[in-house]
Amino acid sequence: MSERVNNQYSKNCENTNRIICYIIIRREASYGNKTVISIETVIGYIEDHLSGKLDLETVATAVNYSKYHLHRIFTKTVGMTMHDYVQRRQLTEAAKLLVFSDKPIIEIAFICGYESQQSFTTAFTAMYKTSPAQYRDKQAFYPLLLRFTLHDKMQSAALTKNDIRLAVMEDIPSWMELLRLVVDGYPVLDETDYLHKLKIFIRNRQALVLKDGDLLIGALAFGVLPCSIEFMGIHPQYRKRGIQKIFLDALLEDYCPDQDISITTYRKGDRADTGYREELRQLGFAERELLIEFGYPTQRFVFHAKHSETIMTNSFVKTE
Repeated sequence: MSERVNNQYSKNCENTNRIICYIIIRREASYGNKTVISIETVIGYIEDHLSGKLDLETVATAVNYSKYHLHRIFTKTVGMTMHDYVQRRQLTEAAKLLVFSDKPIIEIAFICGYESQQSFTTAFTAMYKTSPAQYRDKQAFYPLLLRFTLHDKMQSAALTKNDIRLAVMEDIPSWMELLRLVVDGYPVLDETDYLHKLKIFIRNRQALVLKDGDLLIGALAFGVLPCSIEFMGIHPQYRKRGIQKIFLDALLEDYCPDQDISITTYRKGDRADTGYREELRQLGFAERELLIEFGYPTQRFVFHAKHSETIMTNSFVKTE
């Protein structure tokens, strides 16, 4: 074979390999993103029909899934059941109307998918710890849950404590986006007040962040002497990947050595809790006193420094 023909052959093979590689990469990306894209479609349908009936069977039929498959992939991807997502979104929209409109409560109940004022009042009170009428009187809106925006390019590499760094002011926009994704864990949240406090934490070098590529997937703000976790937010798609444990390790080893660490969360039996209490228990936190914070019933949990070695040995971190 002549040199010219050989070079042309090599070039054709190279081009062919590039095409094949491109097809493989695109196919793998498609498979990897398929679930997220499907759930985005489901969330889009839910958001467009918050005023209607949105049980699992209705939504599954609308998006051409079996209800069992939809329940499984929705819960795994979003971090809560579809029922919990729908209820929190409908009640958030109801709370917004209570504060920013003059519509009668019964009309708001119908607008937000409830068949009677009584059923609406029961659900609203269970989540907001106050009746719709009392909530309206306070004129202080806060969301139970905002619309989820999912990330479709998750990295597969395992993240470690060494990937955590101190937050800087440039991280604030990404931090606030994450906050809105995990607002279900922080009742009675005032964004303006929170933003002011966040800047103080960053200036005091008491704010940590963890990124997966360009995506902020975890953030933690903490107090010192005594050590306390004031905020720990994990991207919903990463809640089952042990990111909480990575942050706890960083706090114990680098910022609060030999100190007990406290955090507050929902009380036992609070229907607004989507699993935060259980996550703290798995990390090794122990229940302590009941509290009232900003008018909301909570409970303090404490991680004892002397137990840190045991907890680190029995870590539930997953590397997927």
